[in-house]
Amino acid sequence: MAKIKRKEKKTSAKYKAYEAKGELKRKSKFCPKCGAGVFMASHKDRETCGQCGYTEMKSKEKK
Repeated sequence: MAKIKRKEKKTSAKYKAYEAKGELKRKSKFCPKCGAGVFMASHKDRETCGQCGYTEMKSKEKK
């Protein structure tokens, strides 16, 4: 009989939102309109909520 080839399971995306070293730390911040539990996506020039569309522009700092 031939061996069955199986795909490796991908880890869930929710584990990318947290960092666990001793205690749980959130990598992204929460949406101020939606409240706790809804993370904001971090882009190059802004942070956006995927649920309500709230957007905060990142400040440009000159060095």
